[in-house]
Amino acid sequence: MKLKGSQIFIQSLVAEGVDTIFGYPGGAVLDIYDEIFKKDLRHILVRHEQGGAHAADGYARATGRVGVCLVTSGPGATNTVTGIATAHMDSIPMVVFTGQVATPFIGTDAFQEADITGITRPCAKHNFLVRRVEDLEQTIREAFHIARSGRPGPVLVDLPKDVMQAETEYPAEAPFIFQKDVTPTRPDRNALKKAYEMIKESKRPVIMTGGGVIGGKATEELQRFVESAKIPVTATLMGIGGFPGTNPLWLGMPGMHGTYQANMAVSNCDLLVVIGARFSDRVTGKTSTFAPHAKIIQIDIDAASIDKVITAELPVVSDAKQALEYLNDLLANNHFYLPEEERKAWLDEIEGWRKEASRPFAQNGKIKPQAVIKMISDLTGGDAIIATEVGQNQMWTAQHYCFTRPNTFLTSGGLGTMGFGFPAAIGAQVAFPDRTVIDIAGDGSIQMNIQELATAVNYRLPVKIVILNNGHLGMVRQWQELFYGKRYSHTVLTKSPDFVKLAESYGAVGLRAEKPDEVETVLREGLSRPETVVMEFAVDAEESVYPMVNPGSPITEMRLY
Repeated sequence: MKLKGSQIFIQSLVAEGVDTIFGYPGGAVLDIYDEIFKKDLRHILVRHEQGGAHAADGYARATGRVGVCLVTSGPGATNTVTGIATAHMDSIPMVVFTGQVATPFIGTDAFQEADITGITRPCAKHNFLVRRVEDLEQTIREAFHIARSGRPGPVLVDLPKDVMQAETEYPAEAPFIFQKDVTPTRPDRNALKKAYEMIKESKRPVIMTGGGVIGGKATEELQRFVESAKIPVTATLMGIGGFPGTNPLWLGMPGMHGTYQANMAVSNCDLLVVIGARFSDRVTGKTSTFAPHAKIIQIDIDAASIDKVITAELPVVSDAKQALEYLNDLLANNHFYLPEEERKAWLDEIEGWRKEASRPFAQNGKIKPQAVIKMISDLTGGDAIIATEVGQNQMWTAQHYCFTRPNTFLTSGGLGTMGFGFPAAIGAQVAFPDRTVIDIAGDGSIQMNIQELATAVNYRLPVKIVILNNGHLGMVRQWQELFYGKRYSHTVLTKSPDFVKLAESYGAVGLRAEKPDEVETVLREGLSRPETVVMEFAVDAEESVYPMVNPGSPITEMRLY
């Protein structure tokens, strides 16, 4: 049977199990949109292509499946670049389809032409330009395979208009068959046996996890391993949610804005087991002083991430799930038993650090942003899907929301993309219409993609937006306060909108709290409403994120308050 390229496109997505496309139409993709009109395939019309890329990303983070975005050529394609780079830095599986001018016009500076494959080469896992309709089906299948396999990441597929209009046989007579949809990297068992011996001998071990544990669906294996070996756990920003925050062995996040107990434990441990994390500069601080007393075991699916920043005593290239499964088998088969007193001194020392830094945030008649987030955590029981923007709101959320489940903390870690959180929350809400989904934002970052309020309202998505309004670009202001003599150059946000009226103008509910005793009332009302809700909190403008490690300093040198 002969089909047009646009028809093959739709059939290929259905074959991949795609149920949702986030997109924005334009001339180069009108043939595809005409087929979407004819088919029962859910399409979410965003209001900006960057919002579409972030929504597909949020959908992927919340579900663990590949997110899909479709945009037109030229500026439509270039508007997705920040979203592609965001997903690439955080290893999120996503396929972005871009329209392109017809093949005879490529390279002629035709209307709305952009070399999007060239532009995205440094910030995508892979990309394709489909020049023949005969290659379309296999290219799409390969794009999804690449996006979800190994270390996941975004893949771009560029679709010229004439390829979408051309016809060919479908399905192809001899399509390429992958041996496995996803082939995890199998661990070196001898290396893991050595890791077991190192764990057995250690007196002061710490586990540090990253996004690879969540992306690798290894959270249950991690909990089993931790409970058996009685090893305290810290997690990078991308790893939060991979181990329950309610567990006594949870240390919190390490690094620049990490907890005192996490940084001190990493700095005083004799063994650091790193699983699915890549040693970001925000985690390590001064690399020469990072975990100075520890032997380091690094387990990562990406060989390029091992020894890239910190040298590991024992590198293990492996899928996190398989590595932890084998380690758990070693513990069980060897009847590993650790008497409580063996770990007690180490855990007591960690508890001392926890108490040493424990201090409530001072109340001065103004709303404290930490108090807002703590209240959100209490009211949701740590069971909501939380997206954040970037800056102080992001760090306060990581510090004060108690995450109990994986795939519930959606945040731009590696790239630090302002404007990510709200469209990512939309993507998560589309995937889980009955879950509570909240975007925690600052008054600066929410304005990056606030037009997506129209998307949320249009599709009756009950996303809750919590705006911590301090009238500043808060994190930048904090750095100017600490390192630039309080010269607040262009960080005061004058003429910001009335967010309540703005919400109402889009058809959403708008609520505001200006005093501490109004916080709980506003949150309870906002969370109980079935509509899209914007909740604005006028927070203390001078509140800063602590603990904080100065850039380039050891992570033991923390400003606590």
